[in-house]
Amino acid sequence: MAQIVVHQIPVLSDNYVYLAHEPESGATAVIDPALAEPVLAALAEKGWRLTHILNTHHHGDHTGGNLELKAATGAQVVGARKDSQRIPGIDGEVGDGDTFLLGHAAAMVFETPGHTSGHIAFWFPDSHALFCGDTLFSLGCGRMFEGTAPQMWASLARLRDLPGETLVYCAHEYTAANGRFARLVERDNPAMLARIEAVAALRAQGRPTVPTTLTQEKAANPFLRADVPAVARAVGLAPGADPSHVFGELRRRKDVF
Repeated sequence: MAQIVVHQIPVLSDNYVYLAHEPESGATAVIDPALAEPVLAALAEKGWRLTHILNTHHHGDHTGGNLELKAATGAQVVGARKDSQRIPGIDGEVGDGDTFLLGHAAAMVFETPGHTSGHIAFWFPDSHALFCGDTLFSLGCGRMFEGTAPQMWASLARLRDLPGETLVYCAHEYTAANGRFARLVERDNPAMLARIEAVAALRAQGRPTVPTTLTQEKAANPFLRADVPAVARAVGLAPGADPSHVFGELRRRKDVF
């Protein structure tokens, strides 16, 4: 299958919108467009034609540009079948295990409930690219607005099982703040400490900290390490505790951090 080219667009205070372009066919998707204007500007600069609008979930900072972009370009809006009533302008509905074709590039669709009940992620295996919305962040994860800790842990564990070289294109620049919390959980984790240093250097240069890789996240992100004994101990639970309980306590502490 074909590979995609990814272009990152920073918008609002800390959102990232992504363009995914398949050069052979010319097909281009925008993932989670908070706003239309920056997307249209990037398309004009690249000389790309928008064919699809992909939404990982219904929140306004991920769907706010849907209708304007659809009107301007005729692009098809694709979102979760289970959440179709909350996706503005939806044309195509997808669910767990479906394959979405962007030109000749294929993406697998995963249902990843927790942040919202209808959250999905798009994984382009041939491009090692995961568009995970607000489920997984660099050194963190999304808040559970509509799901439970067992649901969110299952979603994260599923993404964690993807190949280590997978590039994690999450939707927010939260890494520095997430790192401050992660440092309190695993004070002596060398991978986490090295990641925090690298993040500080990137931000000092005004550069983004994402995409990250799953290899980095599995080593440093406490929310992917809820089944590690040291993480359980750090939140006052016994080693061997149910990882979903450990995750839930991590998330509770992060919510008030």
